[in-house]
Amino acid sequence: MDILIARQPIFDLNRRLFAYELLFRGTEGHDMENLDGDRATTSLLSATFLTEGIDRISGFKPCFINFTTELLTKNLPSSFPCNKIVVEILEDVQPTAEVITVCQALSQQGYTLAMDDFVYDRKLEPLIELADIIKIDIICTPLDTLDKTLYLLSRHKKIKLLAEKVETHMEFEKARKLGFTYFQGYFFSKPEVLKIKELTTAKINLLHLLAEVTSKSASFSRLSQIISRDVAISYKLLRFLNSAWFYRLEKIKSINQAIAYLGERELKRFLMLMIISEMTTKKPQELVRLAIVRAKFCELLATASGNFGKQNNLFLLGLFSLLEAMLDTPIEYLLEELPIDDLIKQALIKQSGPWMPYLNAVITHEGREAKECIQALTKIGVAIKDVNELYLQSLEFAKALTYP
Repeated sequence: MDILIARQPIFDLNRRLFAYELLFRGTEGHDMENLDGDRATTSLLSATFLTEGIDRISGFKPCFINFTTELLTKNLPSSFPCNKIVVEILEDVQPTAEVITVCQALSQQGYTLAMDDFVYDRKLEPLIELADIIKIDIICTPLDTLDKTLYLLSRHKKIKLLAEKVETHMEFEKARKLGFTYFQGYFFSKPEVLKIKELTTAKINLLHLLAEVTSKSASFSRLSQIISRDVAISYKLLRFLNSAWFYRLEKIKSINQAIAYLGERELKRFLMLMIISEMTTKKPQELVRLAIVRAKFCELLATASGNFGKQNNLFLLGLFSLLEAMLDTPIEYLLEELPIDDLIKQALIKQSGPWMPYLNAVITHEGREAKECIQALTKIGVAIKDVNELYLQSLEFAKALTYP
């Protein structure tokens, strides 16, 4: 599901970027007619903080985010870092005792509070006392009629004014002379719509489970527990161990026997493969199969090159090389969630580092790019004559895992 976010920059007196305002614009292919403010803000926060990563969207600038009465009384802003967000209090929020108490606490905790679409009313004084920034729409409240409002606000020395809907150079200059500090509007930049690929809750849970399995601290008993509680995984484990890949004379008939046979390292690998397969149920099975082939091929190349002790990391390198395509999510975000070696991250994110030639050898072999494949194999010290046999072994391994 694609989440649409509008991002509009806010500038200071010197026309330098100060912050962004983020607004939820719905999901691709659906309108926002039936979406209330609470849902819009929570969807925005989920997409920016939990899916994409707020710093990727904001470039490390603070983001103005709208909060309704309901979300303020639930103290939702406190769940997010005070240096990342500006709490924008919507114009229809009433200064009830509950709202004031929450806003006082937020202010004391270091949050910047902004009042949106401000029109002066005496009853708003408790909120004005707490506000750091007041936003004034200069179309709804023309600059020529602001004298009284600015006079009333002048008693609050800490408040800075933000002019919204600035569309001309003349409006910018006039607002600047009236004492506005920040500016937002089409004169500077139209809102930019960003598309964020949202992971479902189920996929996020599986990603967390993948992180747990990938972790060095994952215990053998915990791995066994994960398998024993999942009928589908248990079935696939028995099917895999009784496949032609293992050439066993006697069948393995119990989960305990299967777990004991595999050992901790291979058990981790099996679980990783099953979790990734589950995460990509709506993707072509061929994509998962190719990731498994790459994983095994990278591992076998590591052994053939004499890079002993690193086979497991290179297995992960091959396995995760298609993760972005499988989950339609930037690889940088996915790898942030996984406790894996920095050299794997370097290869997958920057396409560089000492392990990149292994992945290059695999990819160029897939694409029948002979010259490039030979170059990669030369770098890692693997004989060309051995590659086809290693690749066939990888295909057999993938077949055992992905076919009945």
